[in-house]
Amino acid sequence: MREIVEMNRFSSIHRAAALGIALLAAAALAPSFAQDAALKAVPAQRVAHAAQSAMLAAAHAGERLVAVGDHGVVLLSDDAGKSWRQARSVPSDAQLNAVSFIDARQGWAAGHRGVILRTQDGGESWTLQRSDAQEDRPLFAIHFFDDKHGVAAGLWSLMLATDDGGASWQPRELAPPAGSRKADLNLLGFFADGKGRLFAAAEKGMVLVTANQGRDWRYLATGYPGSLWTGAALADGTLLAAGLRGSMYRSTDDGASWQRIETGSKSSVTAIAARGREVLAVGLDGLLLQSGDGGASFAAAPRADRAGLTAAAWREDGTAVLLSRQGPIAQPLPR
Repeated sequence: MREIVEMNRFSSIHRAAALGIALLAAAALAPSFAQDAALKAVPAQRVAHAAQSAMLAAAHAGERLVAVGDHGVVLLSDDAGKSWRQARSVPSDAQLNAVSFIDARQGWAAGHRGVILRTQDGGESWTLQRSDAQEDRPLFAIHFFDDKHGVAAGLWSLMLATDDGGASWQPRELAPPAGSRKADLNLLGFFADGKGRLFAAAEKGMVLVTANQGRDWRYLATGYPGSLWTGAALADGTLLAAGLRGSMYRSTDDGASWQRIETGSKSSVTAIAARGREVLAVGLDGLLLQSGDGGASFAAAPRADRAGLTAAAWREDGTAVLLSRQGPIAQPLPR
């Protein structure tokens, strides 16, 4: 019962209403449908209170921070999160769940209604590359390896790949995990390592990994029966995966085996940010976890306001910028 409650809270963050709808298998969009969807897209509104919008993900675009979230709001900060302004032009008001940049100018964002957006000016303006409003199979994660090759993932093992910078997207059919007849796991977050590998946090304690830019994936079982929402690959090769009810798992052998790490909390972990052996994990109910030993142990320092934290990004001075359902939060971390 507790897991159902926590999943409902996660769904409230991501607005995954499509979970209760019978969906067809993912298929490549016909050009005519893509054009129709683009014509019907409603641009995100520019509003005075944009910095108080629910934000769900952030990425560095060079020295700039770019955050995305509810109603297609994109926020930009050029002073390490001290101040924020709304992007000049976003062609869709669909909720954006993930963002990925390969350099200071080129980035992509993905979210509900199957939306994928691209920017070539550091997030100032965006163009619509994909939309599937008819099916509305949400995308929860996106990652680009370079300016041509990228992947996006979401509801019920939906996996998409592009080899042309997002101009076209093709579905990648995933093999079912061991003991299952089909691949039907929700894929909830990507994290990459320094070896060109990409990992996907998923349901049923599964982590997927690809070493060839998303063409093939294999499953890594953590042993946890619940949902994993996020993860991180540390510089020394350590892998972390976390999710429901404060669950945190750690691997030092490329995912062959995993150890549960005690977090001291039952609040769900929504994001992990790593810098060297320093690790910051954030989550619901103001959850704030810090580690200085590569995730082998964590100290909890939950926020008194119990803000629903959704993402984090390190700053050069050792502090962090946190994102929440009430917008970005500047957070000085105890040393």
